[in-house]
Amino acid sequence: MREYHNILVYAMVNLGDVILTTSAIALLKKIYPEARITMLSRPIVREVIERNPVIDDVILFDYKAKQNSLGRTWAMVQELRARKFDLAISFDRKLRPALLCWLAGIPVRVGPSRVFDDKPSRVTWLYTHTVPITHDLDDTLQAETYQEIIRGFTGAEGHERPILPQPTEAQQAKAAAFLSSAAGKRKIGLCVKGTFGLKTWPKEYFVEVVRALHERYDAAFYVTGAPGDYAYAAEVIAAIGLPVENLCGKTNLMELAAFYAQLDLLVSVDTGGAHIAAVTGVPLVVMFGCTSPRRWHPISDNAKAFTSNEPCCPCSYGETACPSYPQPNCLYHVRPEAVTEACIRFLDGTM
Repeated sequence: MREYHNILVYAMVNLGDVILTTSAIALLKKIYPEARITMLSRPIVREVIERNPVIDDVILFDYKAKQNSLGRTWAMVQELRARKFDLAISFDRKLRPALLCWLAGIPVRVGPSRVFDDKPSRVTWLYTHTVPITHDLDDTLQAETYQEIIRGFTGAEGHERPILPQPTEAQQAKAAAFLSSAAGKRKIGLCVKGTFGLKTWPKEYFVEVVRALHERYDAAFYVTGAPGDYAYAAEVIAAIGLPVENLCGKTNLMELAAFYAQLDLLVSVDTGGAHIAAVTGVPLVVMFGCTSPRRWHPISDNAKAFTSNEPCCPCSYGETACPSYPQPNCLYHVRPEAVTEACIRFLDGTM
């Protein structure tokens, strides 16, 4: 097997996907333990890739930014060229990063034939090696699809799990401060809003679960999420009618990881935060809507996923185009009673 010493990997995708790609990077690191691995990705995911034990360096590039003029793009080409990478591996199908690597003259450029759906990648002409992805994407964990790119190119075998940086002492201290008033109580986190409507479990179902857990346990509840989730979280909290702290937008990603690690339970929709939580090992209950847990299940031995297995799922409908809108079957058929029972089993240690 040919040796590589200076490898660029790239994934211009969302948080959850980037976390899942770290499993493939871990596999790559095991195959080429002496290689220096640099990751090219978006600034929004910076905190989960900087100081990551399987990533030696990070290059940030916001390919959607309006300020990325032709001059700035060419400057990135020059930077990649100056670093003299001998191998580039794609975990997405986007034109801009593939073109950057081609223009930079990286001699070996690897990417998948498809990676997100059954449509063939349109950028394979920029690769020197295209890895055929032949398995059913919807029936295969996405982390395994990313790892198949590595296995298919190298011929090596193996399976790895996603990896995050270790939270710093300051990050752990900030997380602990949020929980300081809950000494002796069960600490339960909630992630209530998905990145789009068909991932967002009904508000009234969260109300039912939290009230049931409140009746059974002396517990403190916290809603986590991005800054843009704060207003919706406030609506959910108002409907619950109990003391629940709204932490949306009050942590960075690694502070969030440190916070999750100190919880007794996280109840979440299918979102990037669930993948962060999975790496920490916190007991995790995840409700899926239009997406498939066979593909997007958080990789953890301590996670329970719920789906209604609708015949129309997975789908790519816009929320209002869903045939069962305004109460999508994929969300409303995941019943709060079943979710509550799973939460109780985790909290009672009987899961």
